[in-house]
Formats: sequence, structure tokens, C-alpha cells
Amino acid sequence: MADISTVAQIYDNTGTQVAAANAAANKKAKEGNGIAGRTRIINLAKPNMTQAELAAALVYLAQGDVSGTNDAHTVAGVSVLTESGVFTTGVTGAVQVAIQGTGVATMAADFGIGSTGVTATLIADFAGLQA
Repeated sequence: MADISTVAQIYDNTGTQVAAANAAANKKAKEGNGIAGRTRIINLAKPNMTQAELAAALVYLAQGDVSGTNDAHTVAGVSVLTESGVFTTGVTGAVQVAIQGTGVATMAADFGIGSTGVTATLIADFAGLQA
């Protein structure tokens, strides 16, 4: 078995090795996330949403629209918070989406490309990494 007793395991933000109990040397907690830049969790809702309506909303999030109003974002995740966790076209009424980007994302009704009837609402907004 390899001897790892000399391998440093905890570093402060300057790259200096610190003792595990030396909490003062570590970064203070601030609002943000370690996922990437700004990350927002949004809810896309419409009774009996179809696959085409969901796709139109996701494409809209990725492409953006008017700069400074709805900028392009990376769609980092899509989830359905149902017991089965499965999107069923024409049945599912809400889909949660994680988007990442520094631009503006304006939540609105009839969200997407074309007249989708999907309403977007913000659930959570995690700021990017902060110094």
C-alpha cells in the first residue's frame, strides 16, 4: 500500500497547506456556487405540456432572444419532479430546468419559440463564484 502520510490534503485559498482544524485560514462562506457561473433553476409550467412545447422553451433558453432581455444560456439540466421522474407528453404539467450564463433571463408567460403557452418562473438563482 502506498504511503500517503506526506501528501497534503487541505489547502487555503493561497495554496498553502493548513491543518484541518484551522478554519480561519479557509475562505469565508459567501453566496455563490461551485457549479459554474451564475446558475438559475427555473420552472416551466403548462397543463398537459407537449414535447414540442417543452422543446420550444428549451431552444429559446439556449438561443436567447433580445439581447439584454433574454440572453442565450447553457441548459445544464432538465428534470421532472414527479414520482416517476419521467416527462410524459400531453400529461406532464411542470419541468424544472437549470440554466447557466451571465446574461439576463426574463421569466414570462408564453415562454419559448412560437406560442407555447408555457409559463417560466424563477425557483432559485445562484450567483457565480466570488472572491
